[in-house]
Amino acid sequence: MNLHIKRGRLIDPATGLDTEADLFIAAGKIASIGKAPTAFEVHQTIDASGLIVLPGLIDLLARLREPGYEYKATLESEMAAALAGGVTSLVCPPDTDPPLDEPGLVEMLKFRARTLNQARVYPLGALTVGLKGQAITEMAELADAGCIGFSQADAPMLNPQVLLHALQYATTYGYTVWLRAQDPYLAQGGVAASGALASRLGLRGVPEASETIALHTIIELMRITGARVHLSHLSSAAGLELVRAAKQEGLPLSCDVTINHVHLIDLDIGYFDAQYRFDPPLRSQRDREAISTALMDGTIDAICSAHTPVDDDEKLLPFGEASAGATGLELLLSLTVKWAQEKQIPFTQALAKITCAPADVLNLNSGRLALGAPADLVLFDPDAHWLVAPNRLKSQGHNTPFLGYELPVRVRSTIISGQLVYQESKT
Repeated sequence: MNLHIKRGRLIDPATGLDTEADLFIAAGKIASIGKAPTAFEVHQTIDASGLIVLPGLIDLLARLREPGYEYKATLESEMAAALAGGVTSLVCPPDTDPPLDEPGLVEMLKFRARTLNQARVYPLGALTVGLKGQAITEMAELADAGCIGFSQADAPMLNPQVLLHALQYATTYGYTVWLRAQDPYLAQGGVAASGALASRLGLRGVPEASETIALHTIIELMRITGARVHLSHLSSAAGLELVRAAKQEGLPLSCDVTINHVHLIDLDIGYFDAQYRFDPPLRSQRDREAISTALMDGTIDAICSAHTPVDDDEKLLPFGEASAGATGLELLLSLTVKWAQEKQIPFTQALAKITCAPADVLNLNSGRLALGAPADLVLFDPDAHWLVAPNRLKSQGHNTPFLGYELPVRVRSTIISGQLVYQESKT
């Protein structure tokens, strides 16, 4: 279908483009910007007056909870949440039940996502069988089934020799290994960042060293193997300094941070508010400022939602027993814009962290407004605001520390492969 998006403000963070122009789409790809191609026959027109037309968001981590955790969320509910948030591509980790350690499970997930005809799903395969950290999986078979990389999710990798073998295997085939930089022994039982707040509240802490020691191990193994590694969910200023040095050294390393850690700090926990229970835990204001600096100087490649739908009952438990995580797909765009406004960061630079930058991590040609690129787009109102409330969220998980916040910008339409898959009327 040929689509004409007229009078929109086109923003392409990859090139810095920011102009009002028409956009023409044919065969699911961007055919022209500004002027219609020769003999272009319009099948559908969208008036984008007053709206920003942006490449669809690419989220580097979103738990869809299938298979195995359908009581927390379903593929249908979370894909609907993605579209409402303008997320057109997302990476899902392998910590399902059973874990994504066999090709059949990956193919089933891909098939289910494809039949919904909504956001593009890029699964990570399990790095070890059952995520037990003992024997590496058949990565080549999982890659053939559709995995874009391999991860332990949040499961510990206790034996460095197993990690070494996994990195050697991945290097042989050119795969990317996604790792959490957290020493399982130092972090064991911890629910808050080590420091004065955790001590005052009587909460067991997770020291900064749990991240830095794990990073030292990962970086040294990268030097040995030459493996390409993506680090998920960095949280500390000291950890970011190690990553910055490793990148300057030329190691093939990329990393992300969660949108929650961009905005929040340990003091926000208040009086044991379980909505602020995350893994890794929220750290100090100094760490949050270091995250902003690292995002601006390129040390951190991308911002992800870390979308983790949690059953309501699991957030009603005492802080130390409550499940970590929060919904995030529908908040990613708004919270990124909020960060840019508060830090006075150029719009295109901030939006790059959720569009073209994660596309580069995944080696995709999406996330940009380029001729021939997939027509995955989000149209949003830059002047609108919306109240974060359970009845406004399409995700089955309604838990987020931003409940009650009024956030900037509102998604009006989402387009995938040139098809209008989500539309909200202006109210």
